[in-house]
Amino acid sequence: MDQLSLFGLFAVSAMLVFYAAEERSHWFVLAFAAACALASLYGFLQGAWPFGLVEAVWALVALQRWRGRYART
Repeated sequence: MDQLSLFGLFAVSAMLVFYAAEERSHWFVLAFAAACALASLYGFLQGAWPFGLVEAVWALVALQRWRGRYART
């Protein structure tokens, strides 16, 4: 397994963990957004631009959700 594949595994695994933990703290929503951004970067580096694009959108959606609901907490 090369370094890019390990990076992708880390990014997608982090997304899963942070998504599962979102109910515990609003910081996990922000961490999920960051993990989505990492997964997007992985997609673009790998050459799978549709995956990178979709993950970038997920990162923006999660960031908006965090800002809208949790930034004032």
